[in-house]
Amino acid sequence: VQLVESGGGLVQAGGSLRLSCAASGLTFSRYRMGWFRQAPGKERDFVAVISWSDGSTYYGDSVKGRFTISRDNAKNTVYLQMNSLKPEDTAVYYCAARGTYCSGYGCHVGTTYDYWGQGTQVTVSS
Repeated sequence: VQLVESGGGLVQAGGSLRLSCAASGLTFSRYRMGWFRQAPGKERDFVAVISWSDGSTYYGDSVKGRFTISRDNAKNTVYLQMNSLKPEDTAVYYCAARGTYCSGYGCHVGTTYDYWGQGTQVTVSS
């Protein structure tokens, strides 16, 4: 299984970025796909997750209303549209896949995800 993130970079505060995560080696449509992030010296934080069936989504409190997760099952790809970026959004962003059901805060637990990407750096300048 491979999860490959792309789309990170340097952006000014208030700007936007779109991250992509291309999955291979798994039945993509059967996995919930999530995004996490980790800033230097901090714990890994949940960002968002999207279900495989009805497209239901959950977001971390710090990104609600600014970030949008979506998926294209035909392309085995999940996206994270990030708008109104803030310096505190600076982190390495990781894509993750889980084959089990979750809802609400149950989706926030990183150890319940089965596969992880290598991460992509997002830096937001003030």
